[in-house]
Amino acid sequence: MKAIATVLGAVLSATIPSAADLPVPLVYDCLRASGPITIDGRLDDPAWQRAPWTTDFVDIEGDRKPRPKYRTRVKMLWDDQYLYIAAELEEPDVKATLTQRDSVIFKDNDFEVFIKPLPDTRSYYEFEINALNTGWDLFLPKPYKEDGQPDNSWDIAGLKTAIAVQGTLNQSADKDRGWTVEIAYPLSAFASRQSVPLPKDGSTWRINFSRVEWTAGQPKEDNWVWTPQGEIDMHVPDRWGTLRFRSQTAIKSPELRN
Repeated sequence: MKAIATVLGAVLSATIPSAADLPVPLVYDCLRASGPITIDGRLDDPAWQRAPWTTDFVDIEGDRKPRPKYRTRVKMLWDDQYLYIAAELEEPDVKATLTQRDSVIFKDNDFEVFIKPLPDTRSYYEFEINALNTGWDLFLPKPYKEDGQPDNSWDIAGLKTAIAVQGTLNQSADKDRGWTVEIAYPLSAFASRQSVPLPKDGSTWRINFSRVEWTAGQPKEDNWVWTPQGEIDMHVPDRWGTLRFRSQTAIKSPELRN
């Protein structure tokens, strides 16, 4: 039994990266919106032109896996009411099936947002959306590995979302360019679970984004993320990136551009 335990321990240590092997979490400077944003999925409001894109998504495990075959990237803005999130997902065959709110959305190809507005706590929030604009929101008081139980009764009050498909949804006979997601996430959305101060210049949250991509004929999905986790588990908030709120409305430095 001792020999088996030793072998098992060696296997686990080989598959779970050490802290020294993990990539440094990324940082995104979120500018204030310079004007109104219409949530229609099209990302063509003038305010979006001032917002930098994140770096392209990578595999959830990081450099140990190949680069994703399709590009995914995000940009963000904020004002006194909302955190705005825009996502661009390259996809030659845009598909979605789930239409019931709070379905397990990652059974479709999806886009996911993980937000931790109180970085010093264990709690965080998750939102998933598919190309039919069907969403799933939940609150987690602590990660699953710490016996956290998801609170599926939490809803993002006042949430606005929209999808635009660059092609034809659920028609595999032609080739699509992809789909775009636009989200207005109310800054007051957390009030039913926690007291979260409104952000100001210099405030920081933890945040990450995930894309689940199912390939026909493959039993497992691909997981592509903004800042890699080092393992196939989004529920390790300490490895998420940092969202840094900024009061300016224009980019002063090109450092975040691709």
